[in-house]
Amino acid sequence: LSKLLAEDIESMDRSQAEAVRATGASWSQWINYAVQPQVMPRLIGLSLYRLDINFRESAVLGLVGAGGIGATLNTAFDRYEFDTAAAIIITIIVIVMFAEYTSSLIRKRVQ
Repeated sequence: LSKLLAEDIESMDRSQAEAVRATGASWSQWINYAVQPQVMPRLIGLSLYRLDINFRESAVLGLVGAGGIGATLNTAFDRYEFDTAAAIIITIIVIVMFAEYTSSLIRKRVQ
């Protein structure tokens, strides 16, 4: 995440940053008014994407023995409690869909 953000900062529009600097802005004002508006939409998008990946990975890692959401699902399968397993899978799907919907709303609002 930090590498992608650093690349975005390096590739931002320099003319806007120079214009803010030319007004005599301090370093914090330069960050707030020149860098942040250009980088913030990408930062929010990347953060939401990473959150989504973390949630999906936690479900998969739990299936292979790392604990978490997937461990409960694995236990349900081991005990042949397929109704419980189905409920867990449906819950995971609903949470992922809700996260996707929320992140799309946030991305639209930021851009």
